[in-house]
Amino acid sequence: MNTGKLFLVGATHRTAPLGLRERLALTAEGEAALARQLAAMPGLNEFVLLNTCNRMEIYGVAEDATLRSRVAAAFCEQQGFALGEFEPVRLERTDDGVIQHLFEVSSGLDSQMIGENEIFGQVKKALLTAQTRGDAGPVLNRVFQKAFQAAKHVRTHTAITSGLVSVANVAVDNAVAVFGQLKEARVLLLGAGEIGLKSGRAFRSRNPGSMTVASRRLGHAEEVAAELGATALPFEQALANLGDFDVVVCSTSAPGTVVSTAMVQAAMQSRRGRPLLLIDVAMPRDIEAGVAGLENVFMSNLDDLARIAAENRQARQSEIVKCQEILVQRAGALWLQVDALLNRPVSAAATEATPEPSFGLYAGGNGVGLAV
Repeated sequence: MNTGKLFLVGATHRTAPLGLRERLALTAEGEAALARQLAAMPGLNEFVLLNTCNRMEIYGVAEDATLRSRVAAAFCEQQGFALGEFEPVRLERTDDGVIQHLFEVSSGLDSQMIGENEIFGQVKKALLTAQTRGDAGPVLNRVFQKAFQAAKHVRTHTAITSGLVSVANVAVDNAVAVFGQLKEARVLLLGAGEIGLKSGRAFRSRNPGSMTVASRRLGHAEEVAAELGATALPFEQALANLGDFDVVVCSTSAPGTVVSTAMVQAAMQSRRGRPLLLIDVAMPRDIEAGVAGLENVFMSNLDDLARIAAENRQARQSEIVKCQEILVQRAGALWLQVDALLNRPVSAAATEATPEPSFGLYAGGNGVGLAV
């Protein structure tokens, strides 16, 4: 039975271009504010917010199918985004489609970099955050846990993770394409967060000439630099000396651009015709778009790196098909259980014992859920 009680609304790299994803991405404060608004929405029993550089997805359990439109409207209001502008890029799934989608997301099959590992941790973090806030209940807890099991299974039993399947690895491959060997390349990591650290590890594996880490928090930059065997610089000093570097990887959490066209123009004057590679893996973007038009400047953003990674997809197409077959089977089996439980009267559940591996129903404060 399809009721729409289990739903997903959002937008991803498959539905929205980079410029729109920047506007849809939630800041930490925005995510907390949206969570408070959704928690107070009558009829919305559970929800999980998955907010990454390539997707903003709201998974929910509602008392009726009309609620997902209200959820979408609340999200657009939070972001100052016109609902009419959101509709063309809106991703929506219901019932078994939600489970199938989450399984593919958790497994890296729906990522720009097919088979990448970062998304698994991001999905787990999203569930943990929802659990901590009290937003996730028994239904979504069960669905997400099964998604983790499915993701681990396909990663173990297929070769989906082989090849260049992370932003960091593809960024390094991009640098090699521009400079050849990196043994004389000077690399600057502008941003010392998780993505910056992973990028640094990937570049370190290619033995660059030097590596420098810059962050607005110098202490944080020093910690990352120590792990990478690199040098730390104050953020503003690094920006003022962009011309000293051959490769600049930008991954800050700034709300707007931090590298302007004027900065890069000044840097290129000191480089005397030597090329400069700028790799922007931040969301929203760190580098002004106009930089791409400068002579001898090579610039790549997340969508550019995804196109590079797509060349590697064909070689693993058989593994992708194998993963999809596994996930379809597992998602279908789970939906039969969830569907039956979402649509059983609470009174009937209270009088019937439900053996494993099914779950029993309970009458929670916000409505019907699954007891696990």
